[in-house]
Amino acid sequence: MSSFSTRSLTPEEKYTLITSNLHEIICGDIIEKILPVRPLKIYWGTATTGRPHAAYFLPAIKVAQFLQAGCKVKILLADLHGFLDADKAPEGVLELRAQYYERVIRALLVSVGVDISNLEFVRGSSYQLSPKFSRDLLKLSKKVSVHDAVKASSEIVKSMGEPVMADGIYPMMQLLDEEYLDVDAEFGGLDQRKTFALAHDAMGKLGFETRAHLMNPMVPGLTGGKMSSSDPKSKIDLIDDAATIHKKISKAFCAPREVEGNGVLAFIRYVLLPYSELRSVDGRPSIPVMLKEETKETVFKSWEEITSAYEQDRLTPQLAKRIVEEGLISLIEPIRQQFEADEEWQRITREAYPEHIPLVKNPGDKHNGQSPEESKPAASAFVHL
Repeated sequence: MSSFSTRSLTPEEKYTLITSNLHEIICGDIIEKILPVRPLKIYWGTATTGRPHAAYFLPAIKVAQFLQAGCKVKILLADLHGFLDADKAPEGVLELRAQYYERVIRALLVSVGVDISNLEFVRGSSYQLSPKFSRDLLKLSKKVSVHDAVKASSEIVKSMGEPVMADGIYPMMQLLDEEYLDVDAEFGGLDQRKTFALAHDAMGKLGFETRAHLMNPMVPGLTGGKMSSSDPKSKIDLIDDAATIHKKISKAFCAPREVEGNGVLAFIRYVLLPYSELRSVDGRPSIPVMLKEETKETVFKSWEEITSAYEQDRLTPQLAKRIVEEGLISLIEPIRQQFEADEEWQRITREAYPEHIPLVKNPGDKHNGQSPEESKPAASAFVHL
């Protein structure tokens, strides 16, 4: 696949690209002051729990936009956060799952054609177990109430009944991640807002800088709810083949003329439109499609054009699904091919998710690639699906 356009951008154009399609921006002025002077340093973190799926394209596209805007991006593989979150990542598989996440996210970003020379992967455990981090965590614990800490994690940690101490430690570690990763901004989803608000309240009390925070909207999955490993109908694996993708997309929820809560249209808006924009020479999005009862191809150049056509039923649910299906197959096929050619990646998958059988073409293989592990929620404190 060809790489993104490398046209030079002004600071104003960079800011527009960095903040496009976001639900909310906190302290955007921090970013505006930095861009004319030097590259913005930003991070996105993901707890290494369940196996990443197609919803990861949403944050991946934003990471691609950050890189296109000249940012230096760090991806935090939050292995210890995964361990803290209801023990979704048992201690024995922490390292293996971090290896799996790095491979799949790197392949995902390469599949969208982004130059990853300004991208760095960091393991949370590489610094979160240090004496200095532990001391700062203790200092922070004296500045943050139990109520505020648990409140900050309420939408991101899957508590099983009464909150435990780990639920409060989780967001405080995330606050310190910003300092230890030496960034200007953190990217997350709307479910991170309470944690980001806590950062603005607490970090200054320890003499640390205040960072900007960028939030993606919470996007519906293919069944109308959140795309998650807990719902196989909503989840499209990053190594699914074309036939499997077609089958899942054909069953997707996509009510005629209804834009709100439509996961198929949401994928077009937050993944395929910005993807086409990044790959274009002139920086403008374009999605071609042959509309119902028309003889000439229509090229959509904005979300407004798409919603107008959908509400008028010119763009039908079947055509919208076809756009998503073709887009997903194009994005996922390079990942699948890389996985099938990499025996080490397959071994890591088997050991990181021992109940899962990798989807490698093998005569006589009767497994369908699903497992009890995949019935568990894969949402993390950092991934917004």
